[in-house]
Amino acid sequence: MSGTASPDYLLETRGIRQGFDAPVVACAFDRTGTTAAFALGDGSVQLAVGGGWRGVAVHEGAILALAPDAAADGFVTGGDDGRLCRVASDGAASEIAGFGAMKWVEHVATHPDGKGLRACAVGRGVHVFDGAGTKLKELPHPSTVSGVTFDAKGKRVAASHYNGASLWFVGAKEDKPRVLEWKGSHIGIALNPAGDHVVTAMQENALHGWRLTDGQHMRMSGYPGKTRFMSFTKNGKWLATSGAESVVLWPFFGGGPMGKAPMELAGGDGVFCTAVACHPQHEAVAAGFDDGLIVLADIGSGRVLPVAEPGRSKVTALAWSPTGSHLAFGTEGGFCAVVDFSKRP
Repeated sequence: MSGTASPDYLLETRGIRQGFDAPVVACAFDRTGTTAAFALGDGSVQLAVGGGWRGVAVHEGAILALAPDAAADGFVTGGDDGRLCRVASDGAASEIAGFGAMKWVEHVATHPDGKGLRACAVGRGVHVFDGAGTKLKELPHPSTVSGVTFDAKGKRVAASHYNGASLWFVGAKEDKPRVLEWKGSHIGIALNPAGDHVVTAMQENALHGWRLTDGQHMRMSGYPGKTRFMSFTKNGKWLATSGAESVVLWPFFGGGPMGKAPMELAGGDGVFCTAVACHPQHEAVAAGFDDGLIVLADIGSGRVLPVAEPGRSKVTALAWSPTGSHLAFGTEGGFCAVVDFSKRP
């Protein structure tokens, strides 16, 4: 890129974009990487496929959560209308389960192995379904579930809640969780790729972690804001997080993060990082900021590549395709885009 190129150069030359009249809650690619979905606050899902856009009315209220389906194509959504739904990549929408109009389906997670797994959080419960939509079990928690995720093998499902987190074996005949305790309000959860570390974001602008091999606690503090996004690199060496005026990366090697200072990338302008997504193949992280800026940062060298210039409102959604060839992002103001990073002749 030349020194006079626009900060929007990649978006202009390698991207597709569209503006909508509702905030973007989340975005994701299906497991084929050919379709990107953007969940909006008006209950619709906007699909970006083949250079075009297709809108699908899914929920009667706001969409609260989105994930790629366990199947090769399609997506799973949760809404404040109490419904867990599936949106196929061709735009067909169907209901997986309904929990009542007064319930919120606030978090969803999926895993492709075996018959496929889907999980959603409704109040204090995590409901687990197979890929065909058959309910396998309901897992109760002591308080409202604030985050849910599967481990890399799909063997365990983890949930954050008040005073800690719970890990469950999906295939267990008797459902008894491993409870990870730490007082306070935990608002999100992540597992590293190896499945031996659990990290939660906390209401008090900090992270807390547990090393599962010995139960060792890990405290990661110093954030000026709340961490809404956490993303491990593919090899699990780094945990990238939002919630500060830069991308904060904690080292999960060499005994870290205990006693180790985090690395900070792409900061210095006094604008908060609001979203992060680690590249699925390389040690690089995409980051979105409160002013709409999107950058791609190389973790090894610290070099930063502008992807989209500021001015489009806070970045609220960020996701890579499975191979890392495409990056999707959305903003609070309803701007949606997909940028192609694949090699060209």
